[in-house]
Amino acid sequence: MEFETKNIRNIAIAGHSQTGKTTLLEQLLLAAGVLDKAAAAESGKTVSSSSPEETLRHISIYSYLAHLERNGKLVNVWDTPGASDFTGEVISAFRSSEAALLLVDSRTGAQVETVKLWRDLDRRCKPRMVFLNRVDDARGNAMAAVQDLHDKFNVEICQVTIPMGTGPSYKGVIDVLHGRAYFKDASGREGAGAEIPAEYADAYKSARGILMGSAAEGDDDLLVKFIDEGELTDEEIMTGLKAAFAANKVVPCFSGDPIHGSGLQPLLDFIANACPSPLENLERTVSADGSETVARIQAEGAFGALVVKTAGDQFSGKLSYLKLISGSLSADSSVFNVNGGKAEKIGKLYRTQGKKLEEIKKANAGDICIVAKLGAATGDTLASDAAALPYKPLRRPEPVYSLAISCAEKKSELKVNEELSKVGESDRTVTFQYNAETRQNVLSGMGELQLQIILDRIHADTGIDIQTSVPRVAYRETVQRKEIAEYTHKKQTGGHGQYARVQLSVEPLGRGEGFKFNNAVFGGAIPKNFIPGVEKGVRQAMESGVMAGYPVVDISVTVLDGKHHPVDSSDLAFQIAARTALSEAMRKAGPLLLEPVMNLSVWAETKYIGDIMSDLSSRRGRILGQEAIGSGIEEIRAQVPQSELLRYAIDLRSITSSTGSFETSFDHYDPVSGKLADKIVEEAKAIAKSQA
Repeated sequence: MEFETKNIRNIAIAGHSQTGKTTLLEQLLLAAGVLDKAAAAESGKTVSSSSPEETLRHISIYSYLAHLERNGKLVNVWDTPGASDFTGEVISAFRSSEAALLLVDSRTGAQVETVKLWRDLDRRCKPRMVFLNRVDDARGNAMAAVQDLHDKFNVEICQVTIPMGTGPSYKGVIDVLHGRAYFKDASGREGAGAEIPAEYADAYKSARGILMGSAAEGDDDLLVKFIDEGELTDEEIMTGLKAAFAANKVVPCFSGDPIHGSGLQPLLDFIANACPSPLENLERTVSADGSETVARIQAEGAFGALVVKTAGDQFSGKLSYLKLISGSLSADSSVFNVNGGKAEKIGKLYRTQGKKLEEIKKANAGDICIVAKLGAATGDTLASDAAALPYKPLRRPEPVYSLAISCAEKKSELKVNEELSKVGESDRTVTFQYNAETRQNVLSGMGELQLQIILDRIHADTGIDIQTSVPRVAYRETVQRKEIAEYTHKKQTGGHGQYARVQLSVEPLGRGEGFKFNNAVFGGAIPKNFIPGVEKGVRQAMESGVMAGYPVVDISVTVLDGKHHPVDSSDLAFQIAARTALSEAMRKAGPLLLEPVMNLSVWAETKYIGDIMSDLSSRRGRILGQEAIGSGIEEIRAQVPQSELLRYAIDLRSITSSTGSFETSFDHYDPVSGKLADKIVEEAKAIAKSQA
């Protein structure tokens, strides 16, 4: 069935690990009539989270897309992983959805990953709803969870549904918007709406007043009426609430017990009737100069789509998930890969229920469809016009964990490298590249678990034993003072010889200034046509410093004098002379080792802050600041040498019982001296000797 853009809704379910996201999707599909029976999350037979790795580890690793129909609307729903290792899956889902549904455990309130997800949605200006789970638990407290969300994020939380009772006394929910009660029946399933019991009349009246106030925030006329009369109709509340929600002024909140199918009917109705359609979303294109142009998703016009996710299927091969931005796409058509600069053939089009593909003939703007065996990579733009501007690519977070990869045999290593390169094409949070400075193949990603799953899968597919180690750090070298040196290169081998003399000075620059080359030669001592050769020789020498062979940075080199021979001088001779002269000057100028220093942000519960700070101090870290985000979660900002963070993902997990998370980014290089510098130099020389 084909749906117009105005009748499409795209939702991403997200939240901290173990908050019940997979169960919620399964029960929503059951409530909407898509499934005859819901599977338990731990069974490995749900629509989402059904891969062998997920079944083995009892966690969600991949995002899955499912769909349902409600009130004449097509609702595409992503189920996303909660662990920070798999944030790339969440990024794809957020980018292709017009709203998010954050699942919060009513026993704990917003946890660390919820805070990070909320901030990501803020960066995107993306509307969000909240579903409070497990209100039937003895420790569940919907009102405390609502207050926690308000305190943490300083937002207006409006309860569209409220629970009737808590813990063992939980009976169901009240739909505040329509004034109906939804009870669980004897089998634990949600029945039809009924009248609100008298014992909950006051709670309903109070929640209704708050809901009307939230709705009035979305429309000036409604605000005037609410102030004057203190009352709004159901239709007016829906109109105002829809506008306020789309403008990100309010956060609609729902409660329930999904595992028993309770609280889902009002949620489904709200998604279909009040969530923004793709027509209310914005996209960005990027021009050649990097500037961005903002445009709305449009049903008319030429076809344009963004590849938001790439996955593999044992039967269909490579699957590309496309978010259609404009126009429509039909099966058996041709499009142009703007990023790849080539035409692509579209075969069959699909929608999906998890891993089950359902063939369709056409998809319209705003929809998310799947195409098999495309050459496009995640983040590529597809269009009908080869001259179309590419859409802004998906955000790529900085990796926080890396492994050096090797194999016993060269042939096996080439095969593994090929497989890892494919992973990097589909998952933009993973990078795999050769580090020429450390001479290692390095796999980087968002955590130890993510990389281990990737390597286990490749081992299972190829049978190749993959060796891993902690990556070496890419140090730098510089100088501490100004010095002058000269070198004469002279070689006679019959016929034309080689002759060049170069005198130069080297002096330090400010940290991060890189390299400056100056020519101060007068009187033609070195002809101008040989000066480029001198600079080239200097740059060659900078590739390998005099202490431990690391690249040289932050120096200024000035050519002072020299000598040439009318017959024997050549560009190569001046390169050699300059190369040796710089090395000599650096040895005299107090060579200094530099190490990369990273910006580090850590999020954790207050009870772990003391241990985290003590650990950072032991890593030579410098604390820059500490901020209480609210309700027991704090952020620590610090700068720490990269060498001290190579296993931080593992160590922080141990310190915080797997609840803490962090992000890093490169900041600057700092000097290393004393015994630590001596140790680094010795290790570098030992490695160079073993590789010789």
